[in-house]
Amino acid sequence: MTDSTRVIIINFNAGEALLRCVAAVLATHEPLTVVVADNDSTDRSCEILRSRFGSAPRLSILENPLNLGFGPAVNACAQSATEPYLLILNPDCELFPNTLLQLRQALEQDTGAALAAPLVVDHEGNMMRGNLRRLPDPWTALATGTGLWRLSSWLPVFTGVEMRSRDFPENTSEAEAVSGACMLLRTESFRSLGGFDESFSMHFEDLDLMARIQQSGQHCLFVPQARAVHQAGVSSASRPLWVHRQKHAGMQRYFRKHVFNHHGLLARALVSAANGLHYLLTLPAALLRQLRA
Repeated sequence: MTDSTRVIIINFNAGEALLRCVAAVLATHEPLTVVVADNDSTDRSCEILRSRFGSAPRLSILENPLNLGFGPAVNACAQSATEPYLLILNPDCELFPNTLLQLRQALEQDTGAALAAPLVVDHEGNMMRGNLRRLPDPWTALATGTGLWRLSSWLPVFTGVEMRSRDFPENTSEAEAVSGACMLLRTESFRSLGGFDESFSMHFEDLDLMARIQQSGQHCLFVPQARAVHQAGVSSASRPLWVHRQKHAGMQRYFRKHVFNHHGLLARALVSAANGLHYLLTLPAALLRQLRA
């Protein structure tokens, strides 16, 4: 069908969250196929998924013999897609009933948009961080990383990467960056951009894609009427030290690729030093989470 969507879910130890994610997708009446690619989970989540939904005609379950990483696994699933739309969905994210329809309609109404994302909330209905963001530059990244962004209500110079919820638009609007937990893309646009950059192991691959969308002359859409519930960090919980490293490595890689060429040596040095310092200061908390995992 001309408006069909391939839903791509990359699973790693998401447990019960994966079951809720798939159940919510299959409950929609939109034309779709669902591909769950398991990145060598150890929690039996893929086995349980098969026992619960294995007979669903719209669902395919792939088991990778090793952990390919998020970006490479998505790219592999998108390679054979014949559907005009791709929904890249975290395994700990649940769609509201009309979310996919609302995102698709937003793309249909704006031919210059390559990607549309909903408002992401927690199970209590509170807005999650990262819903609406600016693509980072050295100053906004420093303001965010140091916490100075909290002063931006009184001192706008400390504006960070994330926009405050009170500044969110009420209707569908163009955005530099949106949440990567739930993204509907035109398949043609995703392929023309080369998919995800596979040098990002985890984290910042979504911002890199959004930066390349902007550079291509297209844009992203934030669709606040559409909703998704996100239980953040489920897949990361089993390997917090690895995830901690990837977050900071991803940020450094993003800045080398998109930002450093437009700034002087001092700005580059400050961002790299701040990123390294933030890694060291937050490492004890990651170590504690590792011990509890």
